[in-house]
Amino acid sequence: MAFIDYYKTLELSKTATDADIKKAYRKFARKYHPDVNPGDDSSKKKFQEVNEANEVLSDPEKRKKYDKYGEEWKHADAYDKQGGKPGGQGGQSYGGQRGGNPFGGGGNSYGGDDDGDFSDFFESMFGGRGGRSGGRGKYKGNDLNATLQLNLEDAMTSKQQTITVNGKSIRLTIPAGIENGQTIKIAGHGGDGANGGPKGDLLITFSIAPNPVFRRDGNDLHKNVDIDLYTAVLGGEITVDTMDSKVKLKIAPGTKNGSKVKLKGKGVPVYKKEGQAGDLYLSYTIAIPTELSEKEKELFTELSNLRK
Repeated sequence: MAFIDYYKTLELSKTATDADIKKAYRKFARKYHPDVNPGDDSSKKKFQEVNEANEVLSDPEKRKKYDKYGEEWKHADAYDKQGGKPGGQGGQSYGGQRGGNPFGGGGNSYGGDDDGDFSDFFESMFGGRGGRSGGRGKYKGNDLNATLQLNLEDAMTSKQQTITVNGKSIRLTIPAGIENGQTIKIAGHGGDGANGGPKGDLLITFSIAPNPVFRRDGNDLHKNVDIDLYTAVLGGEITVDTMDSKVKLKIAPGTKNGSKVKLKGKGVPVYKKEGQAGDLYLSYTIAIPTELSEKEKELFTELSNLRK
């Protein structure tokens, strides 16, 4: 598989902050989500690349390893144990020459001699040969990908759900605040490893269906609320449904069409940040009365004349 530059995938520089990474991920996850591009294989591939890039760069430890070792970041612990990455970091070099000590000085490098000695590094990564361990390398199994459909209501509270993968039931906790297009990893539930290697992981991507009443923007919610003309003109009180309760609101006299109010903390909970949530923004739409009776028309006409 060709090396994928995670920074390039998210159109970021290496100095990007955590906020920059989160913003870029949201942007491209929405752009390439399968629900937005049904049947588009190229978008599906880009969506997977965006999720993979976010999984690494949003994790401080993984990002540190990636910045140091690039495409070899998954082997960072083994490289660090041996003093550095093959090819120059830590003073080690692997080339095409034969013979010599692969970890010694003088610029010697490991060649393809079947009878040559293997370093501890090669044994730990790929298994020994030539009379050493005689074993074969252990390889991690393939990762499995799955999509889980949710409603916006499901993202408002943490919940447990049981899913079935390859005939096996897996119970997972879905944290409140999960976002559309976000991927979480369930370690050890992927394909079987080779030669006794560990199992791969299960990568679950969440697809959150649009809500007919509330529009989500990050952790904030937006909702349109109709108020009648008389309440808008004279003022009054209305009851509004939020995602989890009913709220009474006072309407000031002379409220204009399109006026907005903010209900603090009535948005979507912040992912894995207990007690924190976004806000709910309400936009007022003034409903113009229709099918007026003759008396109502007469009164409106009188009012119009008074205003003139």
